[in-house]
Amino acid sequence: MTALSRTIRTLSVIVATAALAAACASGYGDATPSTATRSAGIANCARVRPVKLAVADTIATGIQVPWGLTFLPDETALVAERDSAKVKHIVGKRVIEVGTVPGLHPSSEGGLLGLAVDPQFLSRPYVYAYYSTRTDNRIARLTWLNNRIVDPQVILDGIPTSAVHNGGRLRFGPDGFLYVGTGDGSAGHNSQDNKSLGGKILRITTDGEPAPGNPDPDSPIFTKGHRNVQGLAFDGDQLYASEFGQNTWDELNVIDRGANYGWPAAEGISHLDCMVDPIAQWTTAEASPSGIAFAQGYIFMASLRGERLWAIPVADGGAGKPVAFFTHQFGRLRTVETAPDGSLWLTTSNTDGRGKPRAGDDRILRITIPR
Repeated sequence: MTALSRTIRTLSVIVATAALAAACASGYGDATPSTATRSAGIANCARVRPVKLAVADTIATGIQVPWGLTFLPDETALVAERDSAKVKHIVGKRVIEVGTVPGLHPSSEGGLLGLAVDPQFLSRPYVYAYYSTRTDNRIARLTWLNNRIVDPQVILDGIPTSAVHNGGRLRFGPDGFLYVGTGDGSAGHNSQDNKSLGGKILRITTDGEPAPGNPDPDSPIFTKGHRNVQGLAFDGDQLYASEFGQNTWDELNVIDRGANYGWPAAEGISHLDCMVDPIAQWTTAEASPSGIAFAQGYIFMASLRGERLWAIPVADGGAGKPVAFFTHQFGRLRTVETAPDGSLWLTTSNTDGRGKPRAGDDRILRITIPR
């Protein structure tokens, strides 16, 4: 870390500490799980069946920086290429270009990022895309028509952007609302600023409005104090999120309405008042996590720098001991999604400028979870 970086980090911590104190005084950020609840969850994880994973197939090859991945009701898939702005349709093992998201400005971590399919797709045939422009990150709603994406309509903009820390994951919850993981836009103070959409998890309607039941009914902010959220997954009604640390600890968090996750004052388990600690943490060399998915009692977490897929048993707000799979076998791993047949689809990210591409990269692998 340079002297300038250390100075910026110190100033950010001072600002964040003051913001945390204000949060405590105002009652915002008090949704901290009790020690008893967390302990019970960890104990329940011991009853989760030990997991085994196997690579069953290669679904697709030759995809350039795959980022968002989502499934249509007919069980075919859509995948976003980060730098080209193209959306590809995976039908069997055929890869078909079905459109481009306009206005994109790719960078080392920005571009066409998350995708999500409307939960009422048969009556509302929409696909949602999170992407970077020169001035911000934004979410567009696209219409699926004749096997193409058309008519992009921006439903939310003004999310801070930078070359890095853009967040980008989209996930519909069981409540029908769209959850959005954002990054701090390389400015840590955004994470504690209630007027900024950076460093947050947002919860919005399909029109981009604040969802009913948010902590502030006039704001899309659901939680704050995040550095860079690139993974969201639900186990029933419980939301989990993965988060990039700075130099020390990456995180898996249980997400509770209105909670404050402490960045930039906290990185990893810090035991600060009025903020929520992660339920699991890793060194940045072991993880640098992006996408996560839930299946069979586990959160599966794709790791970029760590080049492995982590399986973390979770239950009742707690986590058991993580287990790593495929370490250094496929290079950088970006996105993991639970497929309609119960398998996992896992994407590599070796063409993103930080990996070492291999023949056929980037690829989508199909991972089975033998019972």
